[in-house]
Amino acid sequence: MPWDAPQLIFSVREPFPSRSSSASLIFGKVTTKEPLKLTSKVSENGVIFSDGIESDFLEFNAGMQATICIAEKVGNLVV
Repeated sequence: MPWDAPQLIFSVREPFPSRSSSASLIFGKVTTKEPLKLTSKVSENGVIFSDGIESDFLEFNAGMQATICIAEKVGNLVV
C-alpha cells in the first residue's frame, strides 16, 4: 500500500467472545467511501487507541458510538 493511500487499515485487539460481547469484524480497511462505525458493549475500561500507544486513548464504554473515517486534511511527512 502506498504511503499516501487514502485508506486506513485496522485490527481489533483481543477480539475474543465473552458472555456479553464478541467481535464479528476483526480487521479491515476504512476508505473515503466506507467509514468504520462502532458501538461499544464493554461495560467499563473500554478504550480506542492508535499506533500501539495505549496510554493515548479515548474512553469507549457501553453504548458509546464512534465513526472512524478518512480526514479531509492531509498531513505531510517531512524527513
